[in-house]
Amino acid sequence: MTDQIDARTRDRERLPPGQIQTAKWPVLHYGVVPHVDTGSWRFEISGEVEQPFTLTWSELLALPRRETLCDIHCVTRWSRYDNRFEGIPVSQLIERARPLPEAAYVLVHAEHGFTTNLPLADLARPENLLALKHNGEDLAPEHGGPVRLLVPHLYFWKSAKWVRGLEFMREDYPGFWEQNGYHMRGDPWDEERYGRPDPVRMRRGPRG
Repeated sequence: MTDQIDARTRDRERLPPGQIQTAKWPVLHYGVVPHVDTGSWRFEISGEVEQPFTLTWSELLALPRRETLCDIHCVTRWSRYDNRFEGIPVSQLIERARPLPEAAYVLVHAEHGFTTNLPLADLARPENLLALKHNGEDLAPEHGGPVRLLVPHLYFWKSAKWVRGLEFMREDYPGFWEQNGYHMRGDPWDEERYGRPDPVRMRRGPRG
């Protein structure tokens, strides 16, 4: 039986400032929807960890699953309540990788070379998933299927579609949208929509 975490906001206003609630799930992404071949698909854990590893699609599907009931908030100002995602807890993968003490950030890798960055503390929360299903149905390709990241407490661009790996790092490094003006963290309740990344970090690269 799959366990469930209710991650809906209860300690502050449910609708973050500047957001509008919608019943729809708008489709927004940069570029085209990729065709993901699960036969050759691999998910790689790398960087500042004691135990780097790679998962095939069948190995991913064999891992224990969890459901997360949550609201999602897009930086383009829509919010959608009561989403039920099912997938692999990210915390399970982090525990297996055993991050080194100096690992404080993670660069998420996805199809088309897309990346986004997260503090390890944000990524390790128990409600976060490698999501495979939404409201009982397999994730549609336009919503990140066959597998996307779910980090519901941050703006939804941080929940990267079509994920392929996690790179653990000592220093923060901006991903694709962060290099193009989006905030390095993206807290909806603080309206962390936009901000300038540190150009020194961009020159030094993801491993500092």
